[in-house]
Amino acid sequence: MSPGWRRFSRNRAAVVGAGFIGLVLLLTLIGPMVAAGLGLDATTQHVLLGPAPPSLAHPLGTDALGRDLMVRTMEGGRVALRVGLLAAVVALVVGVTWGGVAGLAGGRIDAAMMRLVDVFYSLPQTVFVIVVMAVISSRSELLLVGLIGAISWLTLARIVRAQVLALRASDHVLAARSVGAGFGRLLFRHILPNAAGTIVVYAALLIPGAMLQEAFLSFLGLGIAPPRASWGTLVQEGAAQLVVYPWLLAGPGVIMALTIFALNFVGDGLRDAFDPKS
Repeated sequence: MSPGWRRFSRNRAAVVGAGFIGLVLLLTLIGPMVAAGLGLDATTQHVLLGPAPPSLAHPLGTDALGRDLMVRTMEGGRVALRVGLLAAVVALVVGVTWGGVAGLAGGRIDAAMMRLVDVFYSLPQTVFVIVVMAVISSRSELLLVGLIGAISWLTLARIVRAQVLALRASDHVLAARSVGAGFGRLLFRHILPNAAGTIVVYAALLIPGAMLQEAFLSFLGLGIAPPRASWGTLVQEGAAQLVVYPWLLAGPGVIMALTIFALNFVGDGLRDAFDPKS
């Protein structure tokens, strides 16, 4: 085991967080199939049953239409995790490419690219996403992933640029440049692999941020369209009926909060273990 992983394994919060995330992934991927074998799904309505409190038959209760809340929470978690992961991948690709090109190019190109990052930082990013979704009048998951990823790459771009600036004067990069290595080869073959540890650490912290963005947009009614659900839509439905049916918010809300806490603990643990500046 490498020293970094040994340091990570000694971080109890990060290890517990990783175990909890593994459990959530297992439940969201396999749970709905197991529930289907027991005759439970996320869409079948039992209007006569209505909003029933938690019981042995329905551990998290049912919603206003009699749908099992546990299955809806598991399927909503699948959507939330998928959106968070894919949006983080989009932000990772854009941020690493932008920061890497700016740092290696230097000069006016670097200045112009980073001034654009400063301009993007000054914009109200959540308002931008809301306006775009309202103008396009679409609530597709693909659009949600693209927009969240498009506003999540700015900090990573700055981090990558700083790493590239530190590495571009190293001996192995100068040697590669002296034998005629091109811009792309220098960046993707000789510089970015040596910054991979830092990039992975900060990329892990993108996932909970993207999940919070998705939950917020879904809470506003701009996320996943019914009858599909995500944790954000479930929290929105539960908050609207909190006084009368508190279990509608308690189950999805607590699970979403614990998952985001766990992802942050894992990200912090990775940063403490692998970031050379820690």
